[in-house]
Amino acid sequence: MKETLAVDVREAQGNAGSTCGAAPAAAPIPGRHHGHDHAAASLHPGGHHLLRVEGLNVSFRMYDPGEPFFRARRIERPVIRDLSVSVHAGEVMAVVGASGSGKTLLADAILGLYERNVRVSGRILFEGKLCGPRELADLRGHGISLVPQSVNNLDSLMRVGKQIVGSCGRGPSGRRRRAARRERMLKLFAQYRLAPEVADKYPHELSGGMARRVLLACALLDDPRLIVADEPTPGLDLELAVRALDDLRSFADAGGGVLLITHDIELALRVADRIAVFRDGTVVEEAPAAAFEDPSQLRDPYTRALWHAMPGHGFDAVAFDDAGPFDAVPQREGSDGADAKLSHRPVKADHDTIGGNA
Repeated sequence: MKETLAVDVREAQGNAGSTCGAAPAAAPIPGRHHGHDHAAASLHPGGHHLLRVEGLNVSFRMYDPGEPFFRARRIERPVIRDLSVSVHAGEVMAVVGASGSGKTLLADAILGLYERNVRVSGRILFEGKLCGPRELADLRGHGISLVPQSVNNLDSLMRVGKQIVGSCGRGPSGRRRRAARRERMLKLFAQYRLAPEVADKYPHELSGGMARRVLLACALLDDPRLIVADEPTPGLDLELAVRALDDLRSFADAGGGVLLITHDIELALRVADRIAVFRDGTVVEEAPAAAFEDPSQLRDPYTRALWHAMPGHGFDAVAFDDAGPFDAVPQREGSDGADAKLSHRPVKADHDTIGGNA
């Protein structure tokens, strides 16, 4: 059976990256730190969403781990089911869910980054245009950039500046391109409070906060339209975490779009315009961030349980009884590293077709 994933992408601008962040001084975390509403400005010119994901399904083809390896049958394990989410220009859209729930697979699907034993179906549209795997690959770093979950995505054997500037070819044109990209990098360094000397350092010589800001600079180098930020704050203290998120907020305020994937609803509410609550592989509720100021506006029991779990809201055991197991509720600590690391023995899978049968 062929899988179909449609992804829409118009022209991509710029190139690849990761992102880094520093911004205004940290304050106690209120419900939201930006005091204006992006509803009027959130639609892309022409009324299109910047990103729209429709009916996304992701599953792993694997050998049954409950049987001996020499006679194990092939099974398919669904991880994401019928998920739909959208991001407008000028908006931060947060996807909030427990660690290990599969949120990272959402980022991988949008960027077209998954192994051969992963099956993906559904539709992904970028700037109103439906695209397949090839278009997604072209957009990666050119229109859509990723802020990865781990600073280990930086090559430990290469100086930071070379990683950000990348390969520019040889000859006069290559030198001009390299000089332009280096100039852009240094501007981003100044914006995110990184000294020019950071370009000559290796990743292990950077603090955790500096490495995060380097990742942000990578993502912003080629002026993407959309940033997918996958758990951008693990390992950061509260002040640096707030600064990193404020940088993403600034990017959205300048007209870009941000899909923020996180387990920390408190920090998400600081910068997000809308919140999509992720549970059991799908979105159970989507609501404006302002709705989290009043639990009566939240429809799903799990979402209300998240509200009650936040500091100052009076923990309510009844809310958790209604929502399901306590350990399904996102906690402040922990990382989402297990999301994309369901390490099963892969089998040769049918080739996914993205963009067919649009």
